[in-house]
Amino acid sequence: MTEFKVNKTYAQINEKIRAGKAVVVTAEEIIDIVKENGAIEAAQNVDVVTTGTFAPMCSSGAFINIGQSKPLVRTTKTWFNNVPAYSGVAAVDCFIGATQTSDDDPLNRIYPGEFNYGGGHVIHDLVAGKKIELRAESYGTDCYPNRRIERIVTLKDIPYATMCNPRNAYQNYNCAINRSDKIKYTYMGTLKPQMGNANYSTSGALSPLLNDPYLKTIGLGTRIFLGGAQGYVTWSGTQHKRDVKRGLNGVPLTPAATLFVMGNLKEMSQEWLVGQSFRGYGCSLSVGLGIPIPILNEEIVTYTSVSDEDIFTQVIDYGYDYPNAASKSYGQVSYAELKSGLIMIQGKEIPTVPLSSMVKARKIATLLKESIKNGNFILGEPQHFF
Repeated sequence: MTEFKVNKTYAQINEKIRAGKAVVVTAEEIIDIVKENGAIEAAQNVDVVTTGTFAPMCSSGAFINIGQSKPLVRTTKTWFNNVPAYSGVAAVDCFIGATQTSDDDPLNRIYPGEFNYGGGHVIHDLVAGKKIELRAESYGTDCYPNRRIERIVTLKDIPYATMCNPRNAYQNYNCAINRSDKIKYTYMGTLKPQMGNANYSTSGALSPLLNDPYLKTIGLGTRIFLGGAQGYVTWSGTQHKRDVKRGLNGVPLTPAATLFVMGNLKEMSQEWLVGQSFRGYGCSLSVGLGIPIPILNEEIVTYTSVSDEDIFTQVIDYGYDYPNAASKSYGQVSYAELKSGLIMIQGKEIPTVPLSSMVKARKIATLLKESIKNGNFILGEPQHFF
């Protein structure tokens, strides 16, 4: 068993947070602190490191109870602004997914529309306080005789709304290029032919799971910043992987861990939940997410000191390879290179395009930092690790 010179508990750190004495820094700030003072001294002096990311996270959505009618209804089909929600749950419960497109969306006519409206936009409009056209249908039963509901509602009118995202905060992700001679429309954005651009979607050194590569402080019950409110990690996310190739300090070199997260949609903000439209692909939702990393010992602080120069990802071809489930890498690039605006692949200089926002990622990490320092955000101790 590893023996550390610094050992703190969640209870001790939370006690300092409640007393307003916790030392909190962002994942960018800790890099220089560890470099200048070393891991042991940094672990002694710093209590929490905050992270942040803001990017499209397709596997997102919300469980919504639309409220009952008179007479009662058991809905079998539900639409929000003509976007279908899955209604095979019970009575007036439904789930609206971020990538579900409207019934009159251009993509449903097999045409790459300039703009697609879908579940991510509905969620954004709800938290923005906008009026939504709600429509629901039923086949009718003795106990639920009503067959149809039509209402104009806002989020305040809806009795229950919980954000429930099965796969968020991907631990690293591909850098996408297109080696074919045709434009490709993908969830990684529009990719120009002949490697005309390279798109990526991770905040690098600020990214939550890259600051705890083995998830030693993140698990069931971890309290997080989600969509502008306090949410929770409720399980590992879909497509969660741990057995992957790793680089310096255990940082994955390919897509790895993911998180299943939840929170109260009624407390969230339109700034941190933004509907997205990808030409020729469809809809998504950009989600603001941040995780506080408790500095329990020098091992954890070493993980959080990772810099963009130390984080690498693979360049994957979405023209030929990806649609055929091939995983060949055409190069390994660092996030420092990606953020510079240019990478070199097979002798060609390629401009890079971020789908994630570093400005918003920094803001999330800073908001989380201030909230913890002010005693408004207490760390949730995980009850289970993945």
